[in-house]
Amino acid sequence: MIHDRRTFLVVTGAAIAAAALPFTAGAAEPMKIGIIGSGRVGSAIGAVWVKAGHEVMFSSRNIEHDRALAADLGAGARAGTPREAAAFGEVVMVSVPYGALPQVGKDLADLIEGKVVIDTCNPFPNRDGEIADWAREKGAGLASAELMPGARLVRAFNAIGARRMGTAYREPGRVGMPIAGDDAKAIKIASRLIREIGYEPVLIGGLAMGRYLVPGTALAGERSAEEIRAIAADLD
Repeated sequence: MIHDRRTFLVVTGAAIAAAALPFTAGAAEPMKIGIIGSGRVGSAIGAVWVKAGHEVMFSSRNIEHDRALAADLGAGARAGTPREAAAFGEVVMVSVPYGALPQVGKDLADLIEGKVVIDTCNPFPNRDGEIADWAREKGAGLASAELMPGARLVRAFNAIGARRMGTAYREPGRVGMPIAGDDAKAIKIASRLIREIGYEPVLIGGLAMGRYLVPGTALAGERSAEEIRAIAADLD
């Protein structure tokens, strides 16, 4: 039973979006994906990955929310604890408030070491406090790597607003997705997963360039891949 209106909207919104996808299950290489943080971004992206044919385990602080989401999405979706999701996933996506990231990194350190981890977390000073100031000064990509040592980090899904997240399947390839990372294999895997749900991944550089993958920068908002490349070429 869903007790919270916000939870209901997140769950039903993700399920409706997935149901409307024009493609059917059948990813070239289905993967197991663990979602740590199944809010608007985590649920939206996880839902379209389920529809694309991947197995996704959703997790958050509210297991009932995750069970409801998985039930609505059907085959390919399941719910678990954050540790269960991190253990389940060949790829792990972390989508939590930045203030929670230090604890997530500690709690899951043994499970995410050596794994491809997609970091969607954005530091907002008014929400996350001092750690957000630190992350913005250091650069969000390098800061996240420090908080999740050993993970093969790719920063993605940071520059597009949560309300529009997961809708690129409507016009595949029209919207670019800027990403940053230092691990070539991790970038390749993340890029395939991003492309399978309608975005065109654009590598803007290593994790040091992750400082630009936050709201309020020149790369924020929906742009074509060509526009992203042109903007990124002028960044330091």
